[in-house]
Amino acid sequence: MASMLMNSLRTCPAASPRALGFATRTLSSSALLQAQAKSKKSLAKPGVKNIVLVDGVRTPFLQSGTTYADLMPHDLARGALQGLLNRTAFPKDAVDYIVYGTVIQEVKTSNVAREAALGAGFSDKTPAHTVTMACISSNQAMTTAVGLIAAGQCDAVVAGGVEFMSDVPIRHSRKMRKTMLSLNKAKSLGARLSLLGSIRLAHLAPELPAVAEFSTAETMGHSADRLAAAFGISRLDQDEFALRSHTLAKKAQDEGLLTDIISFKVPGKDIVSKDNGIRPSSMEQLSKLKPAFIKPHGTVTAANSSYLTDGASAVLVMSEEKALAMGYKPKAYLRDFVYVSQDPKDQLLLGPTYATPKVLERSGLTLSDIDVFEFHEAFAGQILANLTAMESDWFAQNYMGRKAKVGAPPLEKFNLWGGSLSIGHPFGATGCRLVTTVAHRLKKEGGQYGLVAACAAGGQGHAMLIEAYPQ
Repeated sequence: MASMLMNSLRTCPAASPRALGFATRTLSSSALLQAQAKSKKSLAKPGVKNIVLVDGVRTPFLQSGTTYADLMPHDLARGALQGLLNRTAFPKDAVDYIVYGTVIQEVKTSNVAREAALGAGFSDKTPAHTVTMACISSNQAMTTAVGLIAAGQCDAVVAGGVEFMSDVPIRHSRKMRKTMLSLNKAKSLGARLSLLGSIRLAHLAPELPAVAEFSTAETMGHSADRLAAAFGISRLDQDEFALRSHTLAKKAQDEGLLTDIISFKVPGKDIVSKDNGIRPSSMEQLSKLKPAFIKPHGTVTAANSSYLTDGASAVLVMSEEKALAMGYKPKAYLRDFVYVSQDPKDQLLLGPTYATPKVLERSGLTLSDIDVFEFHEAFAGQILANLTAMESDWFAQNYMGRKAKVGAPPLEKFNLWGGSLSIGHPFGATGCRLVTTVAHRLKKEGGQYGLVAACAAGGQGHAMLIEAYPQ
């Protein structure tokens, strides 16, 4: 399938990335454009409960191995939960449920939602559970919150996510684990000595966690490289998009637009109040980096990939009725969402392409109705491949079973405050950042509808529609 996809796309009439306007000067100027306020009908449906985002926060996202290095995941999650409570002044005992997303779990706090909630001072009577769905784990946490409220089970749910890549679990080898478990069960000194004598040097080799697909044994970076090649995305295209992300993120940071960040006091260190991975460079510097995965001819580098990140996020999701009764002014409506899944070998990172038309059709909207787009930037090549696929009638007809393309989001509405390439990507926490950013951009830009989309390991994806709350 990979070769068929590559050969067919090379001859299909879809626009090339450069023809789509991915030149640096175009990308940079898009930050100056704002969507005009439009008179559109609401997506509210008769008899369907309105569910709202009251507010959302996150800790600063930091490169792994930096200031957060000596903490644990639940420390960051606790900080995000406390920050949400401080910002909203929401009564702890009024929270009906807590859902948190994470990917690489700390074994000591396997249900990090519960441990973080207890540490943040929530009632021990408040249930909490943890979900995992790779890079869309906090998306799943939010939509689980929506489901609980829609079903009448809850009125107020806190959802969020956390990832801590500075200290990931490293296991003993399987043979060593089996020996140690047997040693624990041994009933005599002789049996213990015999087991200890069976240990060989090779048994001591650790098992490092791999950011790879279990079903294909391929790392996501390799998949991104192959996807970029299949869609004809050049190294130059990817570096330009990465530079765009960092440039826009730095502009948003300098202008104080990243208001979802709450300060976090690291014990024994300074208070952290901003992301530390936003670093605009130059095309000359980016071009000097060597391929990170497929060597020597790959196009994916450390600079045009999202980096390993520590961070946590949290959002307060409520029924509109309950929020207004308690005196809160919501930021946005959480309207509709879809999850998709496809071949994890050749279409691992194409979740946005499949999810976007589905969520639009469910709500009776078109691409032109959307004022704000926030897509997860796993790799620059992944984003550009998705935008190219979305502009291809051939891909829509041959792979999606559609008559025509859905179209690609216009860059003047796309990730205008930076994205995961620059801000960072704590796997379990990014979804909440995307949704909160949409809510803030809708208010600032005067738009009505926003769309979040993301890919995830396993060939899965997610899209959600957000509607601005009336000012």
